[in-house]
Amino acid sequence: MTADLRAAVPGRAGALLAELGGKAVLHDLYDEAGAPVYHAIAGTSPLEVRELVAALRSTSGPVLELAAGSGRLTMPMLTLGRELVALELAPAMIRILEERLQTVPAARRSRCTVVPGDMSDFDLGREFGAIVLGATSVSLLDATGRAGLYRCVRRHLAPGGKFLLTAVDVPDFGSSTTEQVMDVDGADGTRFRMYEHWTEGADVRTVTVFPHPLETAEPLETAEPPVTVCTTRIGVFPVAQLEAELAHAGLVLTDSRPLPPAGTHHHDVLLVAEAAA
Repeated sequence: MTADLRAAVPGRAGALLAELGGKAVLHDLYDEAGAPVYHAIAGTSPLEVRELVAALRSTSGPVLELAAGSGRLTMPMLTLGRELVALELAPAMIRILEERLQTVPAARRSRCTVVPGDMSDFDLGREFGAIVLGATSVSLLDATGRAGLYRCVRRHLAPGGKFLLTAVDVPDFGSSTTEQVMDVDGADGTRFRMYEHWTEGADVRTVTVFPHPLETAEPLETAEPPVTVCTTRIGVFPVAQLEAELAHAGLVLTDSRPLPPAGTHHHDVLLVAEAAA
């Protein structure tokens, strides 16, 4: 853990991190230690998965999944019987995904190819009937990264192919409410407390995940080191901005609809686009 990474954690999460002191080891949410935490909390809501799988049924041909992570979308998409290429940058995530693929029937596993790569800069030398970017992962990219993403997507879309992505609006944050705290039960039964901190007008929000419970004096005093804490910074921008960027990149929006609420302050939107003629 670097001092810079620790100093970047704001608000109540930063205060709790300081109280833990040397007992806490801070990791990026996508590194070797963070990947299992991400995997545990990423699959807790099936709503986005259902919507994306349903939307894929109106497409044909091979599917490219970007930022596949530990397979939250990969595994259910494989049930469609389509060839799937799963592109992921983080080695720790790739290892979890490949381990999960070993648990499914061989015929299904054979339809999936895992490719190391950056969603903002890749060249697979082929086209796909659908390209999927879920889990609001587009928010992990800055403006330059998003421009690279759109270029790569357009290059890899087959004629009539569709780009499906989810984005998040965070309308409940404001000048008087800059922090949200959520308790999350991981898929493996582990409990976490997640802090999301945003300063009005900032272009990023900070997400920090602690094991839970840790906030009473007694657990903090008796906590056995190391206490693994994970953090990441996620972009904040209006969905309308994303729609404008797609249009500027030559991707024509054909659908934009809110996803069913997952019981949090987040409001996710599914966008569907095609390459302009």
